[in-house]
This record gives sequence, C-alpha cells and structure tokens, in this order.
Amino acid sequence: MLTRSHPKTKPKPNDVRFVICIENEGYEASLERLKLYLEIRDSDAKSNDQVRVIDESGEDYLYPNRFFATIDLPQSVRRVLRAAV
Repeated sequence: MLTRSHPKTKPKPNDVRFVICIENEGYEASLERLKLYLEIRDSDAKSNDQVRVIDESGEDYLYPNRFFATIDLPQSVRRVLRAAV
C-alpha cells in the first residue's frame, strides 16, 4: 500500500537514515534493488511493519519493511549523503 505524507516537509537530520532495497516485487518502477534510499522515521509506519522512504518519484511513500535492510554507514558518509538530499 503506497501512502504519501501530507503536507510534504523536509525531514529533520535526526529523523532520517539510509536503507538498502533488497526486494521490489510489484514496485519495480518505484524502487531499485540494491540502491540506497533515504528513510524518514515514522512510528505509525513502523507499528504497521512498513517503512517510509523517498522513492524514485522523489516523494516519500510507505513500503513493506521487508523490502529494505538497514545499513550502518560511517558518519562522514552519512553527512555527505544527507547534504545531497
């Protein structure tokens, strides 16, 4: 189930992390396998076993949590990636 957040706001740095897409069945146009995505922490999504990411459309949508794996990046890399968003 795709759900976009409204209104669109830029996430705070502490509310984001990066995840890697490990599955995209049914969402091939929206998600690329083995690509890093910016996750926006969303407690409602988490409680429903979903994750909110900025997908290929450039918007944030909910996807099944099983589609992503969390990754631990060095602080210097996280800083560069967050600045690029």
